Amino acid sequence: MTYEILIALIGFAFASSVTPGPNNLMLMASGANYGLRRTVPHMLGISIGHAFMVAMVGIVLLQVFEAYPVLNTLLKILSAAYMLWLAWKIANAVPPEAKEVTGKPFTFLQAAAFQWVNPKAWFMAITAISAYAPQDRGIVIGSLMVAVIFAAVNLPSVTVWAWMGVQVRRWLGTAQRLRVFNVSMAVLLVVSLYPMLIS
Repeated sequence: MTYEILIALIGFAFASSVTPGPNNLMLMASGANYGLRRTVPHMLGISIGHAFMVAMVGIVLLQVFEAYPVLNTLLKILSAAYMLWLAWKIANAVPPEAKEVTGKPFTFLQAAAFQWVNPKAWFMAITAISAYAPQDRGIVIGSLMVAVIFAAVNLPSVTVWAWMGVQVRRWLGTAQRLRVFNVSMAVLLVVSLYPMLIS
């Protein structure tokens, strides 16, 4: 991997990791509802789970999707259904009269598994492999290099969103305000499906 490609990959990984998307909206909601410490497994699940996804996209899945295009449509349907369910869960994390948040933050495995139904994660993985994987290292080594670099940039980027959620919590002193915040995050999560549904 040349120096120029490395810098370009780092720039792409940062820009795509730090901008709003399903992972970051969910991290912000988790930070606001459960605090930073309880959100750490969620953050690690995103970064490591997405790195694994990037590697698998490079090594296996691009060829499978080219051979069976119907799988792309099936993935979109499953992704949309699962994200709508998650939006409902976020919106209802605080019962109207509750003083405490109900539910639990995402576990490491839940966050890692979520990457496979996250449209933005798919876009990031396919673009990273297609544009930045070094061709001279072979499919496996090139894909693993991209995955490791992506994870190293992704983790601090997503941590910012969980931290922002913690900061927002200071202004959300009542169950009613926290519920409004959660419903807003749920709506934004649903809106984030729009680019996938029109593509």
